[in-house]
Amino acid sequence: MAERYLITQGTVVEGATVPELVKLKLDRNKKLAGEKEEAAKAKEAKQAENRKGLEAHTTEYEKEYESTSRELIRLRREAKVNGNFFVEPEAKLLFVVRIVGIIKISPKPRKVLQLLRLKQLHNGVFLKVNKPILNMLKLVQPYVTYGYPSLKTVRELVYKRGYGKVNKQRIPLSSNEIISEALGKEGIHGMEDMVHELYTAGPKFKQVSNFLWPFKLSSPKGGFICKRHGFCEQRGGDWGNREELINDLISKMN
Repeated sequence: MAERYLITQGTVVEGATVPELVKLKLDRNKKLAGEKEEAAKAKEAKQAENRKGLEAHTTEYEKEYESTSRELIRLRREAKVNGNFFVEPEAKLLFVVRIVGIIKISPKPRKVLQLLRLKQLHNGVFLKVNKPILNMLKLVQPYVTYGYPSLKTVRELVYKRGYGKVNKQRIPLSSNEIISEALGKEGIHGMEDMVHELYTAGPKFKQVSNFLWPFKLSSPKGGFICKRHGFCEQRGGDWGNREELINDLISKMN
């Protein structure tokens, strides 16, 4: 019952005889118009409620990010004053980018890339940091580069390159309704909910990651250094773990 589909309401001249079928049609149209108006009002009310909820969630998330950042700064300063070393918290989130095509790849790495949903050159996906994922990345290390994205990077990727999987189709995330329909049962109704779930690697990470289509990135501005060599090698290269430096590469490819 979209607002753009109008239901015609016929008028009858006073005193004119109206055939039975026309009467039935007029009654039906009147009933449908009333139902449509009620549905439109209910939809508007629901959208307003969801919007308020999203605003509240966004404020909570911003406070959470800020408090986490301040706590880390406090701990670093405290360690420096006491002459101790501060061990940074372990990363929870990985962003993996495929940097090699399909030519001359043996079957096992090809299958692993397929399982990671990296089916095309410059495809990127978010993954949780855990033992099975790290073991899989070891098998495909010469074909991918990965690291720990920042909140800014996660947000920019989702907002700019985010596409959802709806009925096995790649749909742009043009409104929060698309997200709400697919992930509403998981309590995720908007972009900021998705960003928070990805960045914190929350309990609904799997559902959000599966809903998002693999990111299709551009070639990096200025090109790669040398794909045949690892990023951590002395001469420099591209494949392998970049840790926080993945943010620079994503900014060139986004």
